[in-house]
Amino acid sequence: MSGIEVAGNVETWSGKDRGDENFPVGSRLIRADLRPHVHAYYAFARNADDIADSAALSPKDKVHRLDIMQAVLVGDRVHGSPSATALRASLAATGVDPAHATDLLVAFRQDATQRTYADWDALMAYCRVSAMPVGRYVLDLHGEDRATHAPSDALCAALQVLNHLQDCAKDFIDLDRCYLPADLRRQFDVPADALRQDQASAGLRRVLDALLDRVDALNREAALLPRLVRCRGLRLETAVICGLARRLAAKLRRGDPIAGRVALGKADAAMAFMAAWRFLP
Repeated sequence: MSGIEVAGNVETWSGKDRGDENFPVGSRLIRADLRPHVHAYYAFARNADDIADSAALSPKDKVHRLDIMQAVLVGDRVHGSPSATALRASLAATGVDPAHATDLLVAFRQDATQRTYADWDALMAYCRVSAMPVGRYVLDLHGEDRATHAPSDALCAALQVLNHLQDCAKDFIDLDRCYLPADLRRQFDVPADALRQDQASAGLRRVLDALLDRVDALNREAALLPRLVRCRGLRLETAVICGLARRLAAKLRRGDPIAGRVALGKADAAMAFMAAWRFLP
């Protein structure tokens, strides 16, 4: 299907929107004047992600479309990606570094061409371009101090790995992609087809728990973030997200993402929000 729609609009929106995510995206806790910019960034990321995850496009076509999105974003091309056009205008208005968007395209090109990750370090290198730019974008948009970047990086990496654990079976079956590090799968003798079973094997459970141990460490680093954020609404939102990350990690400890999707519910959101109120002053 290479070349389909490339002459016009390269985007292939899946129908997912901000409400489909695990965590709030540009919620009402964000300053009203900044919310449209967060939404523009999310729309760009969502459309690029949909290209990378498309079952209908070849890896070559995916990379070509993502290249067009980048060309539109940086002003080297006028047409071809409405979300990149909108984000280009947003970045010009706010002065936020375009690298927070172009780094995402590095990750999505990687998704289009890479199936596995050798170890935790390789997975974290992926998170540095797939997840960490999101937090840095929001912080820089609010004019927050760069001291917030390190705990934000930890939080965003934790969220990314949690999403990989939630979707490990779906990613493998639908996309032939596995984010569970190969060294852990070898260590616990987990064959690839373990992700096609009805429930997690004992070895796969050990892989999941080993990764959740790493996520717990990231969440402990991330706990500093709300204390460093100056903007009141953003401080509350980061506290809520930290709470949701911890709750999802705990759910994945108890649940089996192979048997069925382990997800947060309304009660989790309510509990995380109540716990975050101590950061409001």
